[in-house]
Formats: sequence, structure tokens, C-alpha cells
Amino acid sequence: MAAFHFELVSPEKHLFSGDVESVVAPGADGQFTVLKDHAPVMTTLKAGVVTVAGGDGKVEKLFVRGGFADVNASGFTILAEQAIPLSEIDVAKVDADIRNAREDFSDAKSDDARLAASDKLAQLQELRAAIGA
Repeated sequence: MAAFHFELVSPEKHLFSGDVESVVAPGADGQFTVLKDHAPVMTTLKAGVVTVAGGDGKVEKLFVRGGFADVNASGFTILAEQAIPLSEIDVAKVDADIRNAREDFSDAKSDDARLAASDKLAQLQELRAAIGA
């Protein structure tokens, strides 16, 4: 396979930059795979896992929560709202955060508070689904 340049950037840090064989990303309309010489496209991302396959056979998985994906002649760039390598996620902490978010939702006194708690719970559940186990 031929390699192309891929970058993944979040507001917190530059998570990945290098030549890769393929990238699978969670597009707003479903997962899509980018290979060398992919047609230009720009789309939004939904929460999910980005799978990066390098030429050396190494595969890296990162969780992204929204953002934009841009494929052009110079390569593929993801600008993520939030991103973290799956290997750095503490499953026990995520489970505890989900329990707390459920309590916050149950205890909410206003519609705004319920909506905020519901959004947080949904985001945590997306993260938990991404890491499995």
C-alpha cells in the first residue's frame, strides 16, 4: 500500500502526525476509510474511534468527540473537538463518571440542568462504548 500524510489535532495537543497506510474515521454519515489518493472531501465527525494503520503494521486507536475531517491533495487532517488515545483511558474512572452523571441528571432541578447532565451522560456513554470491555 502507498502512504499518505495524516494529522490529528485537538485544542489540547497535536496527537498524531505522520505517513500512514489508512485511516478509518467516524463521519457524521457513518464510518469512512481514507487511503492514498482519496477524493477530496470535508465532513463533520461524530464521537467515535479513529483507527490509524501505519506502514509498519502498527495500528493506533484514538477516541474523538466531534470535529472536522479534511481530505485533500496534501493528505488527511482531523481537527477534533476532543481526542485521546484509547490506551490512555481509565475505564474505572469513566464508569464512575457515568454513575455521577446519572445522579446529576436525576437531581437536576431545571430543564437547563437536565439538558446539561443529559449531554454529559451521552458523551460519557459514547466514550465507554468506544473502549468496550
